[in-house]
Amino acid sequence: MRVGVLFSGGKDSTLALHLAKEQGLKIECLLSIIPKTPESYMFHYPNMHLVDVQAKAMGIPIINRITKGNKEEELKDLKYLLSKAISRYNIEGIVTGVIRSSYQATRIKRIAKELSLKVFNPLWLKDDEEVYSMLSERNFRVIIVGVYAYPLSEKYLGEELSKEVYEELLRYKKEYGISLVGEGGELETFVVDAPLFNFMIEIIECSKEYKRYEGTLKIKKVRLVKKDKK
Repeated sequence: MRVGVLFSGGKDSTLALHLAKEQGLKIECLLSIIPKTPESYMFHYPNMHLVDVQAKAMGIPIINRITKGNKEEELKDLKYLLSKAISRYNIEGIVTGVIRSSYQATRIKRIAKELSLKVFNPLWLKDDEEVYSMLSERNFRVIIVGVYAYPLSEKYLGEELSKEVYEELLRYKKEYGISLVGEGGELETFVVDAPLFNFMIEIIECSKEYKRYEGTLKIKKVRLVKKDKK
């Protein structure tokens, strides 16, 4: 089946892309909604200007659509984007990285039904530890680009989601109830390497904004580094 993947550049959508590929779906394109505001109800915000670079690293076509991020208006932008993908790539379904958000899942499903598209949610209701295990097993390289909850300090901005960082987050989950994968909005991520990447993304320039347990890593300049073939 020909599918498009709703893609934000974070770990969930990128992992969903890989799982869809492993399950035999034909990835025709990536589909990215780029909000103008971090207050978007539906879509990832940090460093969305780099989804084109990630698409290039994987050699997969991408279609973008900018949205103002207004609660219901952004759904119209999503429908427009999906309609464009149907016209251009003849997709029959869409893949999402939604894990537990019923708000996102129900709205995506409704729009897909209106367009006669099937929806694939390979991460739906997976627990935190299972998601992390899947990332680790596939040698994903993921960095944290947003933190929005106590006790996540500034030090985590730009940190790779390594085993050591994961164990710290696991401790915070037990002590403070945060989600390890940021399902409650506690953190946002950016994938710099994964199995489908032909090039690794190297961050050349970035800056941090942080205050009172809320902060963002703004990636300003990157380059693609060819991966050695094994």
